[in-house]
Amino acid sequence: MVEGLSSETASILFVDDDPDVLTSAQVLLERNGFRFFTAKNPAEAWSVLAAEPIDVILLDLNFARGATSGAEGFAWLAEIRAHDSDAVVVVVTGHSGINIAVAAMKAGASDFVMKPWNNPRFLETVRAAAALRRRAGDDGAPALDDDLLLVGDSPPIKRVRDLIARAAPTGAAVLIHGEAGTGKDLVARLLHARSGRPGELMRVDVRGLGDDAPDAIGEAALEAHGGTLFLDEVADLSTPAQARLLAVLDAAPDLRLISATRRGGEGLIRLRDDLLGRLNTVEIVLPTLTARGDDLTLLLEHFVRLFARRYGRPPKPLDTSAVEMLRVQPPVGQVRGLRQAAERAVVLSEGDVLTAADFAAPTPGAASPAGAPDFNLSRSERSMVEAALKRHGHNVSQAARDLGLTRAALYRRMVKHGL
Repeated sequence: MVEGLSSETASILFVDDDPDVLTSAQVLLERNGFRFFTAKNPAEAWSVLAAEPIDVILLDLNFARGATSGAEGFAWLAEIRAHDSDAVVVVVTGHSGINIAVAAMKAGASDFVMKPWNNPRFLETVRAAAALRRRAGDDGAPALDDDLLLVGDSPPIKRVRDLIARAAPTGAAVLIHGEAGTGKDLVARLLHARSGRPGELMRVDVRGLGDDAPDAIGEAALEAHGGTLFLDEVADLSTPAQARLLAVLDAAPDLRLISATRRGGEGLIRLRDDLLGRLNTVEIVLPTLTARGDDLTLLLEHFVRLFARRYGRPPKPLDTSAVEMLRVQPPVGQVRGLRQAAERAVVLSEGDVLTAADFAAPTPGAASPAGAPDFNLSRSERSMVEAALKRHGHNVSQAARDLGLTRAALYRRMVKHGL
């Protein structure tokens, strides 16, 4: 018996396509005080992990009918370990045998269980795995950050995932291309999270900085302390800001630079050649939703499951009309727009099935009957700063990151507006 752990506080996710296996495990574990969650495949598992604080993942290694190699399980094990290096995964295998289970442990699994299992031994393994997770310092948050999930199996996304894996551990500068909403921020965060560099990712949104851009870049570089500086919409850098950035890079050779643009290669023509050469050591091009094919369905199902869990709503199946409508008319805002459409559908749908009508774009202006938008820049800036501060409980660092500012730049605006 493993001491020092109350099973009542331990949450278990079992990923297996056999309902009988899941039911058997559920009865045993819930009877012994564990919280129990299930997923039929890794795609469903991501949704659970993003919404629930999971201590232990029980992972079957084969999901396709007749598969015995464990290849699917190994691939997902590598992905979950890349997202969360402290993840505790116990592989559950029958057909694959002991050799595959041992190989999985070498790949990062903490233990294994053979089917059919012995109940006392199974319980002991799960308790030990849960204790291991707690010793790793789990704070009760969801096992992974949904904002760090790159969901999809299409060739373009596999290419992006491969480039992230190869570039992240290095200090090479990365330039990310992609339309608004395709995931440029996500890729930047993944690159930093998997780099092993200290501190937070310091993000500066170049748009709208104007004359403040050179100072903002310098301040962000100082705050990064040899970590990672992310310049969003780098193509909008003014000539003075470009000169300042070059000076920063020369003075801080250990600074990792990630930049992004929605304009594509031609949009970078206004950047100095010597600066562009420092930005694009590695280039990552993000595909549109249309170019990602069946990823649209995977993403939609993931977002629906995620928000159903997050808001305590019963899971609802997707009608084929919803998927077909979104294929023909992808939402404005690419993946970000699809996520928002799914969240709205989960919150507002009244039927038993999510249909095309649930994902239809809202009528422009319908949510703002009070009148026309306020185009006063000063009032708009004050409102944005105030909203960001409220959202993050007046945590200046988090509010600044949301606004694309450094902390110093945010403090100046707080003083300016009396906040």
